[in-house]
Amino acid sequence: MFPDGFLWGGAIAANQAEGAWDVDGRGPSVADMVPYKPHVDVTDYAALHSTTSAQVEAALADPDVNRHPKRRGIDFFHRYKEDLALFAELGFKTLRVSISWSRLYPTGEEEQPLEAGVAFYESLFTEMKSLGIEPLVTLHHYESPVALTMNYNGWADRRLVDHFVRFARTCFERFGHLVKYWLTFNEIDGLIRHSFSSAGVIPDRVPDGNVQQAYYNALHHQFVASAIVTGLCHDLVPGGQVGCMLTKLTTYPRTCRPEDVAATQQKTLENHSYADVQVFGQYPRLILRRLEKDGITLPIQSGDLETLAAHTVDFVSFSYYQTTTESIDPDAERAPGNTIIGVKNPYLPSSEWGWQVDPVGLRISLIELYDRYRKPLFCVENGIGSIDQVSDDGQIHDPYRIAYFRAHFEQMAQAIDEGVDLMGYTSWAPIDIVSLSTSQMSKRYGFIYVDQDDLGNGTLERRRKDSFYWYQKVIASNGADLS
Repeated sequence: MFPDGFLWGGAIAANQAEGAWDVDGRGPSVADMVPYKPHVDVTDYAALHSTTSAQVEAALADPDVNRHPKRRGIDFFHRYKEDLALFAELGFKTLRVSISWSRLYPTGEEEQPLEAGVAFYESLFTEMKSLGIEPLVTLHHYESPVALTMNYNGWADRRLVDHFVRFARTCFERFGHLVKYWLTFNEIDGLIRHSFSSAGVIPDRVPDGNVQQAYYNALHHQFVASAIVTGLCHDLVPGGQVGCMLTKLTTYPRTCRPEDVAATQQKTLENHSYADVQVFGQYPRLILRRLEKDGITLPIQSGDLETLAAHTVDFVSFSYYQTTTESIDPDAERAPGNTIIGVKNPYLPSSEWGWQVDPVGLRISLIELYDRYRKPLFCVENGIGSIDQVSDDGQIHDPYRIAYFRAHFEQMAQAIDEGVDLMGYTSWAPIDIVSLSTSQMSKRYGFIYVDQDDLGNGTLERRRKDSFYWYQKVIASNGADLS
């Protein structure tokens, strides 16, 4: 059974939903530079996530919102009251959103925020509270101001720590009376896999060409910034709680061959290490040794280690979409996933985008994380991207989505029954939004359909899918009725 007070809800990101990319003085973010990629092979990781200076400069010179769909999103900026009313109808206890850094600080370097941006988020959170929806707010969800990339190559430069702390302080001071739950960096581990979206780092702008060193410089700077703002939140927001956010990349050995098991162990150690720093307040010894062997030197300055140790997080949040396997066999078949490519598991089905569906893996992940960290957990992203069809009567029948969530909720309930402290669950995404990697609308996650196609055509009308009514029933019964 799910505990009383369980926080059922959904999750969106400003850069994929808000639109209004140049309204009220907002500056462009790294997400606004990502083009629509309809023909990229989803197994071609480099094509999905690589970014060059020339591409960013071309995007900055290109005003077309349809070539860069995150600039238009689903117009949540103007329609948030309509969307929040739908979320309230669903029965949401919480909604995870993010704050667009460049809506408050257009270049990231201003001394004072834009009051129009502050007013938007204050209105958003006030409306949420009036509907009984608890805000869960991510401070950094792939949304660095792109000016910080052009001026400093993003988080590779230590100066971004101070700029981010100023931004976070503004958020705590202006919204702390409305927001109790905060996350610092979305999927902080993603920086090593997709440096531009996570940290505004472009490989061709690394002066000495040592790209891996630049990535770990940026990662350390984000760890330090996360610790500082965690302490700030505890000081400025009465009762405020801060969580880290990890891409939970649960990996199985492809076979029982010891070498496959050893390779899997290394992947798991790395995946956990990003939360380890924020939960335990120190770098894991095994990871430090690995970096030393790889010639990576962390840019640790005086006081950094003390800061990490002093300001650890209150809970562990994570995304979970799929599992992969690991093998030393170079010819093993590969499959795509959430910003990763892994060895395909022959025992699992795959989504239309090739992501392998593994509900039992969610239970395994919950038990693994809780046993390791012994802090409350929060599953803040989970869902399936699918192509939905509108029937002749205007309805959207999506039994595949209901089946997906039912299977995952059953496994969540079993993990809770085994003793896991799970404080809440937010689906990704409760309403159709622009997808991360390919900037598509046709990859739909929502319980709510948005009438917009990949090219921006449509009325933006919101429609309830069959899964809307099913999730409404699940929440009303606190997970007891999954029929």
